[in-house]
Amino acid sequence: MKASDLFVRALEAEGVEYIFGIPGEENLDFLDSLSRSNIKLILTRHEQAAGFMAATFGRLTGKTGVCMSTLGPGATNFVTAAAYAQLGGMPMMMITGQKPVKSSKQGQFQIVDVVDMMGPLTKYTRQLVSGTAIPSRVREAFRLSQEEKPGAVHLELPEDIAAEDVDEQPIAASQVRRPVAEDKSIAAALEMIQAAKSPLLLIGAGANRKRTCNMLRELISKTNIPFATTQMGKGVINEDHPLFVGNTTLSAGDFVHRAFDAADLIINVGHDVVEKPPFFMHADGVNVIHINFSSAAVDPVYFPQVEVVGDIANSIWRLKEELEPQPHWDFSRIATVTAAVQASVAEGAEDDRFPIYPQRLVADVRKAIEKRGIIALDNGVYKIWFARNYKATSPNTVLLDNALATMGAGLPSAMAAKLVHPDQQVLAICGDGGFMMNSQELETAVRLKLDLVILVLRDNAYGMIKWKQENMGLDDYGLDYGNPDFVAYAESYGAHGHRVPSSAELLPMMTKCLETPGVHLIEVPVDYSENDRILNHEIKEQSAKI
Repeated sequence: MKASDLFVRALEAEGVEYIFGIPGEENLDFLDSLSRSNIKLILTRHEQAAGFMAATFGRLTGKTGVCMSTLGPGATNFVTAAAYAQLGGMPMMMITGQKPVKSSKQGQFQIVDVVDMMGPLTKYTRQLVSGTAIPSRVREAFRLSQEEKPGAVHLELPEDIAAEDVDEQPIAASQVRRPVAEDKSIAAALEMIQAAKSPLLLIGAGANRKRTCNMLRELISKTNIPFATTQMGKGVINEDHPLFVGNTTLSAGDFVHRAFDAADLIINVGHDVVEKPPFFMHADGVNVIHINFSSAAVDPVYFPQVEVVGDIANSIWRLKEELEPQPHWDFSRIATVTAAVQASVAEGAEDDRFPIYPQRLVADVRKAIEKRGIIALDNGVYKIWFARNYKATSPNTVLLDNALATMGAGLPSAMAAKLVHPDQQVLAICGDGGFMMNSQELETAVRLKLDLVILVLRDNAYGMIKWKQENMGLDDYGLDYGNPDFVAYAESYGAHGHRVPSSAELLPMMTKCLETPGVHLIEVPVDYSENDRILNHEIKEQSAKI
């Protein structure tokens, strides 16, 4: 068989279901091989969107999502998606084409060193220089992409290598179990938790990757230790839980940070340094236990006293089996903070002003979508409101990016989520700026016949940066733009377009669209004018009194 057939068979052996991307002439042998396989090609309108979709597939399944492009400009369009997957801990493989490497007749036309370019952005990047190397290269790439911490990998398949005759077979994946923590580290953690007066659990991104929710739920149920989450740790435990304190959305000064001040021990589960520090350590301050797949990366504000390094679920199970509630534990102060958080989150949920205020938007989205429903957030100031105010009830039902924090990923991520979970409601939430960066994928969503709802929050500006600009006391400059008629724009792709005329109409409109098949875009005018007053002043002033 030709080498491209072997490549596709190796992908099939890894369980690949979809390949997202845009082929070029250098991929034609690979495309021919793909046409005879069980793998479905999802043709997108931009390589960046294909990369976001592959990364989100990996995020939701734990299996490596795969995307493809041609050489040169197709490959360079993967750069942002590679960084998105790498920082966010999402297993993703990029396959790029290349001109013949054994004899070239076109000089340097379209050629950049893609392998070298991908080096800082991936866990593994290689050019295939022989068809016989395909089985081992593919197996190693998949192994590394899924190994903790998951991330991006890249293989370049030149067209002359793809056409070679080969006689190899794919290499089967070995059976691997993640290492578990050493007994002495478990014992040290137990001793520190039992001795604490007011311990607090913090759940981060790593805990959301490997389905540790069952063990954490049992630990919390047995011990009644309160818990908070980082943005990318949302939903590991149902946030309707009475012991849920809040989300560490703001860097400092929010109500939830008063809970950290009240705790004398933070049990930090799945902490990932790609997120902004959820709390700040001091030499004479709170004790911290680090529970993660890997050891702690120490910096000036994070230097845990005890590290439990190994499979997180196993570590939590072992702690749960030994740990009993201690009579001297006192959570009264943290309970006071929790009540204040809930009161703060409820403020503005019924605000009728229009354009809609973020607090009302978040509250109505939570009412409209089912408990298992998935929201995929693009990047903008509304992400802060959703991370802080929206209660996630299941793991990975709030897809936000608090690692690279890139714009343009909201719609592609929602599309991938719907492919992975066709029986669950999926809602993309995008600012007008982020939406327009990959809005062409509306055509892809319509072509795939996805049932998908997209909220486009229109403020005619890069609202997050305007908020920062205001916070710094700078003049309003350089961040306003115009927008298309989003209803007509959606309809031009064959989607259904809707425009919200008042705050009262948003909830019934979302509910109807979520229940009606097809792709629905809802244009929602939004008012961010009080962001600075509320987020930078009011919340911090009120929380300081708790």
